Amino acid sequence: MLALPAALIDSATMTGTLLSLGHGYSAAALEPQLLAAGWTIIATTRSPEKLRAMQARGLEAMLWPGNALPLGRATHLLTSIAPRDGDPVLAAHGAEIAQARHLAWIGYLSTVGVYGDRQGGWVDEDSARDGASARARARIEAEDAWQALCDAAGLRLHIIRLAGIYGPGRGPFEKLRDGRAQMVIKPGQVFSRIHREDIAQALWLAMQSDLGSRAFNLCDDAPAPPQDVLRHAAGLLGITPPPEVPFDQAELSPMARSFYGDSKRVRNDRIKRELGLKLRHPDYQSGLAAILRDEE
Repeated sequence: MLALPAALIDSATMTGTLLSLGHGYSAAALEPQLLAAGWTIIATTRSPEKLRAMQARGLEAMLWPGNALPLGRATHLLTSIAPRDGDPVLAAHGAEIAQARHLAWIGYLSTVGVYGDRQGGWVDEDSARDGASARARARIEAEDAWQALCDAAGLRLHIIRLAGIYGPGRGPFEKLRDGRAQMVIKPGQVFSRIHREDIAQALWLAMQSDLGSRAFNLCDDAPAPPQDVLRHAAGLLGITPPPEVPFDQAELSPMARSFYGDSKRVRNDRIKRELGLKLRHPDYQSGLAAILRDEE
């Protein structure tokens, strides 16, 4: 479990209630430090099984869609819910959120996919959001809808654009261990990544900050080809990596194949400069090593 430095927690005099919509892998990494600091977390899920697991971890959990959101109790709002024919949260509760002017902070977890394909080139928060895929366009529209609502209501919005997420239970180790890993080779392909612990750290800093509305890229310092990461993970496990497979011959789901349509390197200077983020895992080598240490 992630524990932020004690000095950071001690300096945070505020406590509150986080309403976390679509509380999944990334948002759940916030739980240890928020609960330790005396926060209440109200988390939504569509799954009764996940609801019971959240309750066992000390969260107030509720099923959504299907129930009214307790916006009046929340001091901070985080949404991790992907758009589906528009943003489902805004479609159901946009008018209520616009009236919830007591909210100190709203966070929207988006994706660096909004920048589209740059053929390995660099992007930052000022780069055009010209992703061409249906998924990227939906994200861009959702970002704009949240920004328009928050601007009109005078609410503070931080859009966090996440790179490829990995961490305990999610990453190359699981694929290698169960035989699902493929060494897919697509010349020139490169991805940026972010460890789950650094997502939690960045969100905690954003919630404490007094920065106005803006977007942040959240990624590590070492964009790399996917085959490099897989080879390194295999070496850490002491196993032989799978054989190389050309991209056009790889057995990939439509979703997995679509990720290879974008190749870019993502800059993270703004989130370091403005939030003071110091990455715990600045590259995949340190992140993967930490996962194995935690397993031990």
